[in-house]
Amino acid sequence: MAIGLSEEHEALRESVSGWAERNIPSEVVRAAVAADGEERPGFWSGLADQGLLGLHIPEEHGGSGYGLLETAVAVEALGERVAPGPYVPTVLASAAILASDGKAHAELLPGLADGTLTGAVALSGSISGTRGEDGALTVGGSAETVLGGALADVLVLPVSTDRGEEWVAVDASAATVTPIKSLDVTRGVAKIELDGVTVPAGRVLDGLEGPAVLNLAAILLGAEAAGVASWCVTAAAEYAKVRVQFGRPIGQFQGVKHKAARMLVALEQARATVWDAARAAGRAGDGVSEDELSYAVSIAGVVAPDAAVQCAKDAVQIFGGIGYTYEHDAHLYYRRALTLRALLGPGAEWAESVASLALRGVSREMEIELPEDAAALRESIRAEIAEIAKLEGQEQKRALAEGGFVMSHLPRPWGRDAKPLEQVLILQELKAARVKLPQMIIGAWVVPSIAMYGTPEQQERFLPKTLSGEMIWCQLFSEPGAGSDLASLQMKAEKVEGGWKLNGQKIWTSVAHFAEWGICIARNSSEGSKHDGITYFLVDMKAPGVTVRPLTEMTGENLFNEVFLDDVFVPDELVVGEVGQGWKVARNTLSNERVSLSSGSGGTGASVPDLIGLAGRLGHELTPAERQEVARVVCEGHSINALGLRVTLKQLTGGEPGADASVRKLVSTSHAQHVSECAVGLLGTSAVVAADMKLGDPGYWNRAVLATRAMTIYGGTTEVQLNIIGERMLGLPRDPEPGK
Repeated sequence: MAIGLSEEHEALRESVSGWAERNIPSEVVRAAVAADGEERPGFWSGLADQGLLGLHIPEEHGGSGYGLLETAVAVEALGERVAPGPYVPTVLASAAILASDGKAHAELLPGLADGTLTGAVALSGSISGTRGEDGALTVGGSAETVLGGALADVLVLPVSTDRGEEWVAVDASAATVTPIKSLDVTRGVAKIELDGVTVPAGRVLDGLEGPAVLNLAAILLGAEAAGVASWCVTAAAEYAKVRVQFGRPIGQFQGVKHKAARMLVALEQARATVWDAARAAGRAGDGVSEDELSYAVSIAGVVAPDAAVQCAKDAVQIFGGIGYTYEHDAHLYYRRALTLRALLGPGAEWAESVASLALRGVSREMEIELPEDAAALRESIRAEIAEIAKLEGQEQKRALAEGGFVMSHLPRPWGRDAKPLEQVLILQELKAARVKLPQMIIGAWVVPSIAMYGTPEQQERFLPKTLSGEMIWCQLFSEPGAGSDLASLQMKAEKVEGGWKLNGQKIWTSVAHFAEWGICIARNSSEGSKHDGITYFLVDMKAPGVTVRPLTEMTGENLFNEVFLDDVFVPDELVVGEVGQGWKVARNTLSNERVSLSSGSGGTGASVPDLIGLAGRLGHELTPAERQEVARVVCEGHSINALGLRVTLKQLTGGEPGADASVRKLVSTSHAQHVSECAVGLLGTSAVVAADMKLGDPGYWNRAVLATRAMTIYGGTTEVQLNIIGERMLGLPRDPEPGK
């Protein structure tokens, strides 16, 4: 999935990618590398013909009248080709001029849109100016390392004046421009010097401020960083499929597979944060405050450049020796990534901005912009929920279950056959009415399987009370020798008259000590593959032969249990699905489990708002190192939220979530760990207090840091999830079967 999500954005990306593939082949890139000096590339006029220079520029000035997000989509696609030339500097310059009060719009924007002018922006400099009576500025000084400066016709520069920092648009012909040998051998930088240059009042970009320029740079250079990372992920994965060592493709080795999977994770986090920053910029002043915009952009400024550098480094590692050669393209992307990160300035400064804003209470709600035709449906849902809100206690919970609100996506009568739009509206209206859904715990994973594979009698018997939270379930899946490799289970199911006898042991069974019923998979046959011969049962936890022994966790609490089943009789009517086909039913349960476990802090309370609350109660200023750590956790949490919103928006349009959903699941499982670890670090010596939620902050957070260790284990370990991402998302070869 790329930065853009809509059909229009996907079509734009496909168009730009196809054009770039035809017009910017490797030979063109290599020609730029070998050239003695930087020149406008031969494809420059094609960029203008495609309208790519003016996507964000109003039609009245020769552009297409779209926004910054559309330009980011194009920048990402061209970044995948490590396109040489002044495209990014030019669109950054026109975006900066467009953000000013308009005096220079008519003069400069048409030329920047049609390609007759190129532009560049100095993100820093030591230039001062003196104002004349006519409003003109006489400026002098220099700006170092300006991207695209040697090819620019128009230079957008910061100037220190009696009014503070102002910005000007200067003709490059009035400046001394000295090309500087660049780390990025495909695209140059230059030093800009001015000596008594007069900038007329019409070229003084009133209304343009330094933070706004940096915001634009973070979005556009971040989009290019995402493009760089995208090539690295794809190229490295493709190579890992075909490069054979020790008799098999290197992508089959978990060390390589997991590295590639983590590259994809970093890429999708970068895309999500840049996407959200561009969205925020598009609504600045119209529902998005200046602080909220700075928050979103600063996070993109941290995440995207680092992702590009990390992906480029890992790509070189996967390519091995060939990736280290000058002839291979990997180093071009590594150089581009390093350059982008350097141009945006120290990541620590962006992180400090994130920390400062977060500690002041700034955050960003991931609001969904729903279609206009949702109004009538919303009113209908609101009316139903209003009636339910009048009820109390268990009566209210039963009404929610009967109305299909608890798991609304399920078919009627257990749900509402709700499409994604209706699901979103239901959640919004429940929140607005302050009506809470029943706590089903394990039942939330049970209901979909019984609704899909259960008999009508099973559905009538179990679903109403489960949906209302009145029936408590546990999951008898894992065994001492079958955890992540669940299909290796050994519990025996023997056919007897009228039903089955189950014998064996289950472990890590949550809430088994007070559950009324359990879902259980057992092996009824050893023939066929290990996924065959498994049957799915509903087990009465009070039945003779069921023994539950609580396990004490590292927190000192008892949530997990080991369960022994000795000749436990299960009647035929409590088999779900067909005999021997239980793995199919179990997969339905597991898929629901993993979605559930990846949404939030998993009940630990270890979330970013909790962490910010702790920081406010400490009574002292955080050290720079502590602020950097807080920023890292905040950035991760924001990327998870952005990924979640992207998944929802994709579903609302009928599309598949793609990599966003898998990446969000993986990152979410470790996020609560990172939050609690950061909190314990802030506590200092007081973190020696025992883990106990009753002991205030130290005890609460020590409990959290212990409890969250389970989150990367249950519901599918991190390592298994990385395998899934590598194999299903990147197409890497599956691990070999034992003995093969």
